[in-house]
Amino acid sequence: MVAAVAAALLPMGTAGAQDDTSAAPRVLPALQEWTAAPGEYRFRAGTRIVLDGADARTAADARRFARELRETTGRAPHVVEDRPSRTGDIVLRQKAVDRGELKSEGYRLESGDRLTVTGATSTGVHYGTRTLLQLLRDGGTVPAGAATDVPRYKERGVGVCACYIHISMEYFERLMRDMAAQKLNQLWIEAKVKSDTDPESAFWGYYTKDEVRQLVAMAKRHHIELIPEINSPGHMDTYLENHPELQLKDKDGEPSPPRLDITRPEAFTYYTSLVDEALDVWDTRSWHMGADEYMIGADYPDFPQIQEYATEKFGEDATPDDAFVDFVNRVGDHVRDGGRTLRIWNDGLLGRNRQVALDRDIAVEHWLGGDELQKPSALLAEGRPVMNSSYSLYLVRGGYTMDTAKLYESGWSPLSFEDETLDAQHAGLTGAKITMWPDTAAAETENEVEAKAFMPLRFIAQATWGGPQPAATYEEFEKLARDIGHAPGWDDTDRTPLDAGTYRLAGPGGTSLAPLGDAAGTTTGFVRDSSATWEVTPTADGYYTLRSADTGRCLDVVRGKHYLGAPLEDGAELTLETCAAEKRTQRWQLNADHGALTVVNAISQLQLTAADDDARALQTAPDRTEPTRVRAIPQSA
Repeated sequence: MVAAVAAALLPMGTAGAQDDTSAAPRVLPALQEWTAAPGEYRFRAGTRIVLDGADARTAADARRFARELRETTGRAPHVVEDRPSRTGDIVLRQKAVDRGELKSEGYRLESGDRLTVTGATSTGVHYGTRTLLQLLRDGGTVPAGAATDVPRYKERGVGVCACYIHISMEYFERLMRDMAAQKLNQLWIEAKVKSDTDPESAFWGYYTKDEVRQLVAMAKRHHIELIPEINSPGHMDTYLENHPELQLKDKDGEPSPPRLDITRPEAFTYYTSLVDEALDVWDTRSWHMGADEYMIGADYPDFPQIQEYATEKFGEDATPDDAFVDFVNRVGDHVRDGGRTLRIWNDGLLGRNRQVALDRDIAVEHWLGGDELQKPSALLAEGRPVMNSSYSLYLVRGGYTMDTAKLYESGWSPLSFEDETLDAQHAGLTGAKITMWPDTAAAETENEVEAKAFMPLRFIAQATWGGPQPAATYEEFEKLARDIGHAPGWDDTDRTPLDAGTYRLAGPGGTSLAPLGDAAGTTTGFVRDSSATWEVTPTADGYYTLRSADTGRCLDVVRGKHYLGAPLEDGAELTLETCAAEKRTQRWQLNADHGALTVVNAISQLQLTAADDDARALQTAPDRTEPTRVRAIPQSA
């Protein structure tokens, strides 16, 4: 008799679990339901991927799927289109008529003498192939049965604040691969686009427009929606550094570098000029303006001109909060004119605005609770979209990190906000996301953050896809996740090209990287005919330390301007400092480059370059100068 399984799956370690053919296949996120049937599917040498009704995007996805199967199984099936399928084939069927049942992201899986994935859209078919990769990872045998797998929430997200700091493009590629494998569909990125509109704001941490276009293409390839942000009207110090006239001044006339003066028309013009330039390359459906922590560490009475502005514009009963909400609404109108929607964080919504209501189509991401803030239920009752972006889902460098085990075992869902748990799913509740912040940017490397995010990614995927819990305990859930591992192609960069040892780091023209003496300490540079050597030691997180054998000190970046504790000044000198295992600025990424190596600081993501004038070793931005390539020449003991 065929068994229908639509609730809890057997946890790993349960007696008899391996012999129960009715149990749903163990994948992440778990299938919404599973109906078992007699028999099994076997992946074999003659297996083909047969496309049925596929559009161009599904066809391109299928070719990539074939390459992923080769990595996963050792066999690369041929992709054929609109041909009869045969035993052992994998059929990818795209049928728009199934959209009512499968919606835009669901798929139907059938396993028997062949594997068939049916989706109403290319995204639905793609998600079905993500499940197939997991099913075929162990021997290529899949139990017979069927499932209809449709996500419960439409927004299943990850947030990365590349604010101030620069996070590598390779990191984003690996992140998006893992997101797609877990059926996560939204990536929020707060990042600075190198501006032609305001070139003075182009301090390091930025992304070039070409890099942004690469991120956009990357996201499209992985069926991920990007949500870009430039924060305003708070947290704007890196933009306003060279615009003191736009900085909000307190009652004593002291400027507040992070705050944009929302009472000045030219402030709105300046911000929207940045938005327009950024959206031209991001080309997304939504824009996030932040709108958080505008008054952090202060209060509106410290800036009486905002009350005066609100009174003049909205009447005697107006409050400074009316001026704030009006600024948000005007940004919303601006992006709406370009066919986009606006998103903000919730903490500026104190409910004290009397004359100006927040426009209803502005989505609110609820991260902070408190009696003085509007509750999620109240925001939903206004008829607006609300996303659960709770602080409990944060991963902060050098600070709070979400307790994934506790959340899993408590049965956390997107209904659980910081200060309120909803009784039932609401049409306006769009989903949830985890968010990674660099508050103490030098406390952890991006590789450490990546490792720390492994289980949170899988947890939020499970919670937002909304199927039954795949394991009874968190330990079993983590074991399943580790057994499945990363997406195919995830670790496609050579992170440790050198073995530990002592090397001479040879530069151009017969030079070598060597210590240089100066009055302030020991700097470094490229010295002709130098015999200086370096002890090169891999670190646990995939970088290296470079210890001068001559001085016993380690290559570091301590000079120049710092943001969030990270040394981010383009052109800062590299120095030799007392070696300390905990100092992440002493960790260096070595990238293989045409038989040589480029050297990049793990925290600043700036490259080692010889100065043009005197060959001192500097950290520089890769779009402004060429890196100095070095050859690592082993030295005998």
